[in-house]
Amino acid sequence: MAQSHTTLTFKLRRLAPELIVPAKPTPRELKPLSDNDDQGSLRFHIPLVHLYHENPKMRTKNPASVIREALAKVLVFYYPLAGRLKEGPTRKLMVDCTGEGVLFIEAEADVTLKQFGEGVQLPFPCMKELLYDVPGSSGILDAPLLLIQRVAFCKRSTTCEYNHRVYDEVADNEGTAISSDDMTQRSFFFGPAEVTALRRFAPMHLQHCTTFDVLTASIWRCRTIALQPNPKEDMRIICVMDARSKFNPPIPLGYYGNVLAFATAISTAQDLCNKPLSHALELVMKAKSNVTEEYMRSIADLMVIKRRPRLTKVRSYSISNLTHAGFEDIDFGWGKAIYAGPSEGIAGDPPGRTSFYIPFYNTVGEGGVLVPICLPSVAMNKFVNELNNMLQDNDVAYNNQALQEHKLRTLSKI
Repeated sequence: MAQSHTTLTFKLRRLAPELIVPAKPTPRELKPLSDNDDQGSLRFHIPLVHLYHENPKMRTKNPASVIREALAKVLVFYYPLAGRLKEGPTRKLMVDCTGEGVLFIEAEADVTLKQFGEGVQLPFPCMKELLYDVPGSSGILDAPLLLIQRVAFCKRSTTCEYNHRVYDEVADNEGTAISSDDMTQRSFFFGPAEVTALRRFAPMHLQHCTTFDVLTASIWRCRTIALQPNPKEDMRIICVMDARSKFNPPIPLGYYGNVLAFATAISTAQDLCNKPLSHALELVMKAKSNVTEEYMRSIADLMVIKRRPRLTKVRSYSISNLTHAGFEDIDFGWGKAIYAGPSEGIAGDPPGRTSFYIPFYNTVGEGGVLVPICLPSVAMNKFVNELNNMLQDNDVAYNNQALQEHKLRTLSKI
């Protein structure tokens, strides 16, 4: 279910960074970002990795030349990507469509995919050596862009009717904190068998839950048990979800701004650890159902009213579902990627506060979801044990769960 890697050593030849500019002249414009895009918590970079098998038909092609030419052509249509972020009055972000271009580095390494081990999984070895952080490019302002937004959601009123608990102001030193020392990262594969095993814990009235729902509830619960926080402390799960389908009339075709919602569920650690999985599952499903068009527009109000509050970091855990992002379908001429997604699979401060659900095929070709998890070593062992207990395919575990839920329902009626 999980996999680790040994250390690799290899030689790397890296050429000087260069700017790829649009192949044709593009408009010089100043584009303000929407208030949803202009969130303080979103001002960071996430490095992505795309891995491809060798294609005999492309042996005469230089991958760097192919990508360099493709970038120049596509930047004609997506010209804001060739611009730079600027700050206006009150630190309002905007894109200066300068046409300066995007950064590109050509490099060669004497290492093969086979050396990554059986089945390409996170964490990848030697990512710091493979991904070069060009000096001056890691900032947000006046640095080359990877993605740019357009305006759609802006402040409407001076009040916000929704209570967005994901932006609660909680002091960093309040309650139990996760130490960043001795952290361990492992990747867990959830195929059809694993998902079916977890669904056994969903009661009849929650059987319509999605794979995302049951995975998120299970991981949230197992992670909380592993961390052993104060039982009375609130634990947050933040589900990063695409809210495009919530709008009527639909969002204009071609809009690629931020339409992500941070659906948040909150429970005490005591309830998460001691109650059945259905407790966490119901909270996750309710948090997702609360995301509506009005909910999304109210976030824009909140950003301006409270001057871009940041997401609550304390005792929060975020899940970003990339299974429908389509990264693996990007074809530069070498076919579909065997892996396409974040280079580490985790993010946040402290490390591991955010995980990604990544589409993945195991070594026997079975499709599923790869979930990288980062925890202190002691907590990781507890997490693995708790998850394995849930995945055990036996009637005893199912009957015990059903009995526990029956007792809770009986007590609630008294």
